[in-house]
Amino acid sequence: MNNIQNNVNGMRVALHNLGCKTNSYEMDVMAIKLREAGCEIVPFTDEADIYIINTCTVTNIADRKSRQMLHKAKKENPDAIVVAVGCYVETGIDGVKKDESIDLAVGNNKKSEIVEILNTFLDAKGTNKDKTLGGTSIIDINHTNEFENMLLSELPEHTRAYIKIQDGCNQFCTYCVIPYARGRIRSREMKDILAEIKGLIQKGCKEVVLTGIHIGSYGVDQGQPMLVELVENIAQLAGIERIRLGSIEPRLVTEENAKRLAAVDKLCPHFHLSLQSGCDSVLKRMNRHYTAAEFAEGVRLLREAFDRPAITTDVIVGFPGETEEEFEECRKFVEDINFYEMHVFKYSPRKGTVAAGMKDQLTDREKSERSDVLIDLTERQSLIYRNSFIGEKVGVLWEDEEEIKGRKFMIGHTDRYVRVAMEETELGFGRAVSGEITMETISGLLNSDTLLAAKE
Repeated sequence: MNNIQNNVNGMRVALHNLGCKTNSYEMDVMAIKLREAGCEIVPFTDEADIYIINTCTVTNIADRKSRQMLHKAKKENPDAIVVAVGCYVETGIDGVKKDESIDLAVGNNKKSEIVEILNTFLDAKGTNKDKTLGGTSIIDINHTNEFENMLLSELPEHTRAYIKIQDGCNQFCTYCVIPYARGRIRSREMKDILAEIKGLIQKGCKEVVLTGIHIGSYGVDQGQPMLVELVENIAQLAGIERIRLGSIEPRLVTEENAKRLAAVDKLCPHFHLSLQSGCDSVLKRMNRHYTAAEFAEGVRLLREAFDRPAITTDVIVGFPGETEEEFEECRKFVEDINFYEMHVFKYSPRKGTVAAGMKDQLTDREKSERSDVLIDLTERQSLIYRNSFIGEKVGVLWEDEEEIKGRKFMIGHTDRYVRVAMEETELGFGRAVSGEITMETISGLLNSDTLLAAKE
């Protein structure tokens, strides 16, 4: 592809991202590469020469949303090049090849080559009818040990950067297709992560969020787990003020790891521990590799090592065969754990997974009723947690302005990722400057999910 001319120069490109923070990171890198190649990035609602949809395949609904966005793009401009990128391509390539709305398909581990792939496609001037360019725009993701090294050279947000540290998953939960879309675990070289963060610090980055498909496995493919070591090394970089972890599994939280992490003063006391169910029999059917008791022990260790850590989680309700007794066991467990926030999902069968073929699938009504119970519980517990900070002084990383009920506020987050607002006065927002961390006294609640900082 090196001899291909830069055909994308001057073209209007619209981007749309679906799915996880790893996808977001990869889309940000693709956008930077396209701009550097001379493309004009335009809103997805505008007419463009090229539409790139970074797809998701985690559920059947995600697949459908991916198809809908691809079809919407072709409808917006039938003459445009519509590019399907990522996970949906990996798991649904036969459908992608038959879909007349899609002109070009790019798999995972090939996103960093988006400019070269587009140039090759354009150079063929429509003569190449193979959407994968003879198989060069997609690899066999399940038979590679190569980490696709990408570099985020600009700061997409004012203050915070998501840093991809690993890819792939070896867990094979019975409800999940991601190991087939992302392949096996592959870790990024630590020196490359540190170099990327150093560059972003120069752009004004104050906080990094370590992300990936299964970040707790970082380093395992290189011989040993190294996530804690990575955190310790990032903390030594001058200029970075906050380090935040993405989703981790409870098995990572040993007594030693909890103590080492607590010794890193730049690490945010905010931990998203993936639970999925608080019932052992359901966890076993899900092929989760821990028990409810082991999860609870991980939470205990974190609360022992950190002051009032914000512990959040994901819970799936209505998994195949989940009885009323199993759901009640889960409900009681999450109530006792007392999470800061729970993201509650109604089980959605994903074609191609073991769980989709399990007996005793629950009805939508049963799943909705159980979801409502846990949503009500987490709303009450979240409010109590936020209220606990009223009257205290906390550090807030200020981000963006927002209008709420006709009033203007600067919005930011604490190290525990609790949302805080400061109202605009005649003198502006005072200390609340986007990109800065200031210490603020919390005077009360603005609304159920936002604390209010006291005015100067």
